[in-house]
Amino acid sequence: MIDFDSNSLRLQPHERRSPIAWMAAHPVSANLLMVVFLLGGLFMGARIKKEVFPDFELDRVDIRVVYPGAGPEEVERGIIYATEEVLQNIEGIDEIHATANEGSGQVVAEIIAGEDVDQIAREIENEVNRIQSFPDDAEDPVVTISQRKRFVVSLALYGDLPGPVLQEAAETIRERLSADDAIGLVSLEGARDSEISIEVDQNTLRSYSLTIGTVARAIAAAAVDLPGGAIKTDDGDILVRVNERRDLGREFADIPVLTAADGTRLLVGDLAMITNGLEDTDRFARYNGQPAVLISVYRSGDQSPISVSEAVAGHVADLKESLPQGLSVDARRDRSEIYRQRLELMLRNGMIGLMLVFILLALFLEFRLAFWVALGIPISFIGSFLILHPLGVSINMVTMFAFIVTLGIVVDDAIIVGENIYAYRQNRMSWFEAAVRGAREITLPVTFSVMSNMITFTPMLFIPGFMGKIFKFIPLVVFAVFSISLIESLFILPAHLGHRKDRTGDKGVVGFLVNSQQRFGRVFTDMVRRVYRPFLTYCLKWRYVSAAAGVMILLITFGYIKSGRMGFVLFPKIESDYAQVSLNLPFGASVQSTLDVSDYLVDTAQMVAKKHGGDKLVEGIFSDVNGHNARIRVYLTKPDIRPISTAEFTAAWRAAATELMGVENIKFATLITLVLVPVFYMIVEDLLMLFGFQKSATTSP
Repeated sequence: MIDFDSNSLRLQPHERRSPIAWMAAHPVSANLLMVVFLLGGLFMGARIKKEVFPDFELDRVDIRVVYPGAGPEEVERGIIYATEEVLQNIEGIDEIHATANEGSGQVVAEIIAGEDVDQIAREIENEVNRIQSFPDDAEDPVVTISQRKRFVVSLALYGDLPGPVLQEAAETIRERLSADDAIGLVSLEGARDSEISIEVDQNTLRSYSLTIGTVARAIAAAAVDLPGGAIKTDDGDILVRVNERRDLGREFADIPVLTAADGTRLLVGDLAMITNGLEDTDRFARYNGQPAVLISVYRSGDQSPISVSEAVAGHVADLKESLPQGLSVDARRDRSEIYRQRLELMLRNGMIGLMLVFILLALFLEFRLAFWVALGIPISFIGSFLILHPLGVSINMVTMFAFIVTLGIVVDDAIIVGENIYAYRQNRMSWFEAAVRGAREITLPVTFSVMSNMITFTPMLFIPGFMGKIFKFIPLVVFAVFSISLIESLFILPAHLGHRKDRTGDKGVVGFLVNSQQRFGRVFTDMVRRVYRPFLTYCLKWRYVSAAAGVMILLITFGYIKSGRMGFVLFPKIESDYAQVSLNLPFGASVQSTLDVSDYLVDTAQMVAKKHGGDKLVEGIFSDVNGHNARIRVYLTKPDIRPISTAEFTAAWRAAATELMGVENIKFATLITLVLVPVFYMIVEDLLMLFGFQKSATTSP
């Protein structure tokens, strides 16, 4: 208890004229302000964008050139070198990255931060289109500004049915999902493009004295969709367009190849066999051993991951009843689960923090005062949406991490103000006078404390490049939450405490709690006076010994950490829900060889799964073969269900795959998801390296 003289217990005139005193004297205004923070924050929170990862531009321009039938070396010589040369002369480009693949080349130009990406993209397109040294067989270059697709969930459509049937079903599902306003973009993976095949027998051509070129030219001349300009008339312009586009094989059968003098026509259908089919490629996708198409669903605009996932789940339930016999569909890689888990973590931490603050304050101060102080947590968090929404900040993994960080700091100012008010109340001041005096006295240190916390996070606003686009959201959340918290603790909290009435003779549970708290308070105060105060006096008397003891403890702590006796894990990790293998065979290897290796790895994964729980471990296996490249992904059950971890499964899978013949490169990946943002992981890791901490080396299975 703080001791005051009797004259100091009265409010001075200048204290009664302060903004804090005015708010404390007009509790209706304070309550209205609190309602604005709560209702306004809830309204803005319902409208704020929700996403897994913050949306931002990548500031990159992609140049892709398809060169059919060419190997990586030919692509490098014919495409990459020429493209890189012209990009060197364009201002505003920071770095250039190039990749030469079989049949195509890609060059990525990273733009300097702050430059006009659209303008530079136009300059790049103009320069690339002027290149004359591209091979004759190369297709026209495609220049695009890189954009992030915000993936939500995948659907595996599979069944032992002919390719055209599977393709048609996949297209139907894509159109159905795309028509739903609650779903954004939908794309197909592992699907082949539709193709109309026109085959002419050589003997048939000879019998009519024709060549295959003649037939091709007739088809090219007839199947066109071209603008023909405009005809000017007195009533306006009439647009002319040749609209002879043909999308089905039967429509090509009516194209004339020859027309005799008597009007007799020789049609394409008389010469050729026309079939509607799929493009003949070396790409094959399978799910659980059956031909499959992977349907990837993305969100757009203000759609949230949870709403898109729920909309897709509704369609999946309907599709399972309406799909043709032999076809099945399963949902996989639902990223809304990550968003939901982080949201639940933030809400759970918030509730725990709220309860701990209330319990501890009720124990040391008073449970009614503890209630109003603890109320500052939801007011600050909900009220922050009033600031975050106009700033364009969304609710995502990064901002939720920022909310979790502020959770342990946000209530500090309210605790300090509430404790100071309680100290004056203990010295027989009225609740109103104690609220005004206690809040005014602590205004300056509390304000500087909040400002110092804000300044601590300010450097994140100036991180350049890609990482800066991510980290700028953390200080914005901190500023918003701390600003609302400061207003609540200095203006709303004193008004609530200043109009309390003394209550005596409480009975029942309330009386028991009040009496218990008062008994604990007396015991604790007595312990502070008899134990802590003499000990503090002794430490201050022997201050150099106390300082040396503190330095010694610090050195012992650093020495223990550096000794290696205490393990070091920067951030806890959670298991990924799938394991993956990527492999390459030598360039020129047959697609059948790649299929054989892929099938072997799938069989090996199934064998490992059978030994460790079967369906309790593995939900499905997706394989994607593209020429001499292959990717196998094993979808596992949820962590609380699977008998072994993802890392253990991947290690067992790698150990069992001993008969890999002809494989040039293979990678078994245990895809671990960090609880915190990966980029934040890298920055903190670099800071720790500066102070001499070394991260223990790990070997990925």
